Amino acid sequence: MHDHEHDHDHEHDHDHHHDENVDDGTDEDNVLYKMENIKLVSVGIDIGSSGTQVIFSLLKLKRAAKDLSSRFVVVSRDSIYRSPVTLTPYIDSEKIDDQAIGKIVGDAYTEAGIKPDEVHTGAVILTGEAIRRHNARAIADVLAVEGGQFVCASAGHNMEALLAAYGSGASHESYERECRILNIDIGGGTTKLAIVEKGRVVETAAVHIGGRLIAYDENNRITRLEPGGAFIAEKAGIPLQLGDKLEPEALGKITSWMAQAIVDIIQNEQSDSPLMELYLTAPLMNVGKIGGVLFSGGVGEYVYGREQRSFGDLGKMLGHALMLKGATGEIPWPLLPAKECIRATVVGASEFSVQVSGNTLYLSNESLIPRKNLQVLKPSYELKGPIDSISLARSIREHYEAFDLIEGESEVALAFQWVGEPSYERVSAFAEGLVEALPQTIQNKKPIYVVLDGDLARTVGSILKEEFHVENDLLTIDSITLQDFDFIDIGQMLQPSGTIPVTVKSLIFQL
Repeated sequence: MHDHEHDHDHEHDHDHHHDENVDDGTDEDNVLYKMENIKLVSVGIDIGSSGTQVIFSLLKLKRAAKDLSSRFVVVSRDSIYRSPVTLTPYIDSEKIDDQAIGKIVGDAYTEAGIKPDEVHTGAVILTGEAIRRHNARAIADVLAVEGGQFVCASAGHNMEALLAAYGSGASHESYERECRILNIDIGGGTTKLAIVEKGRVVETAAVHIGGRLIAYDENNRITRLEPGGAFIAEKAGIPLQLGDKLEPEALGKITSWMAQAIVDIIQNEQSDSPLMELYLTAPLMNVGKIGGVLFSGGVGEYVYGREQRSFGDLGKMLGHALMLKGATGEIPWPLLPAKECIRATVVGASEFSVQVSGNTLYLSNESLIPRKNLQVLKPSYELKGPIDSISLARSIREHYEAFDLIEGESEVALAFQWVGEPSYERVSAFAEGLVEALPQTIQNKKPIYVVLDGDLARTVGSILKEEFHVENDLLTIDSITLQDFDFIDIGQMLQPSGTIPVTVKSLIFQL
């Protein structure tokens, strides 16, 4: 994330997302109304490699009327307070200053006029280069514990690309325009690429290009030189060391090289080995026909002319270089408006909802519950018609990779939408696909959590245990609808119904 403050962010800017069917004339003091409607205060804390920010939101939730569902859905979202984006503070090159982070967050609570015990839910998320600082996750965990009901996540490069594509509005634009869109999110340390089609992110990648890989003081002396910045400067023919004076001409050459590298990368002109060395993930393989491009991240503010100030780094000149390449047609696709730039990856709010499982669940060991903050993965494989266990397993493995998770190390809830009859052949093939996808999980005796929206959880659990001889602790739940970016808390079993309450906390993206 880039590191500049927007003056208007000091005020309580409001950000509305309303459901057209909400009846604003409802008597909110009515007891029945209160049983069907919930108001929650949410906080999002984003600690990036360059910028840190806090956002408070008021969420209004309503019980879904369809099929007498017990799920509450968000019907409106109002931003109560957006803090200024401030520099992420460091004690040294490898350690984020946790005390200073605490003060930034504390000041935001004070400015918003909100007490910690008034916050119902929220998220702490680390992005970009901040992830590799050795105390980064500890900071997120401390904030989560102190703040209460937080989702806590470190966003790896692929996940941050996903977040940026949703937060910038690229997902919504691709759905509305019915075309493939490329989202380019350029923060302080990395550039994240996401191909979006029909509202879904279909491919992501990240490269080591960012607006604050090199920083300098008022005398143009280099005060920060990340390894990636030194590498890029050398490739641009400007070898640098900490303390060197960075002349404007040299700065121009470096940012021009970076802008051209981004253009070559997005057009798959990557035969030049220096470009391949910039990748932090696997490269984009199928850019295809693109109908438009969006920029987000701190550098995106300059591409759209929303920011003119310089902050002693590469951001301003890199943004202007990319703006020029768009104007001259070197970026061959139309530049589409971004709803958010610097705030694209900030966690704007957490959707907070409660669902209750069906009573056909399978629980092999009661010690599995309760369970808090379990990340949800919803593989893209569609469970309709004949089920190919090999394709299902591949889809599950690819989803682990997309969210920067290692199968066998990370505990997740695998969520699926079941379509069609629960015949033995289909359920058995589904169970086989799970076993094929989770070899390390099974070997390491990690618990397995499977969540379905159809009434077949007990059958799935039984087949996994009795026919595939899975020895792991196993919980399969049905009648629950989940999505990517959800985190769930699984409660104790309710008697006499034999059901389990599931609290769903989802990352919300403003469209």
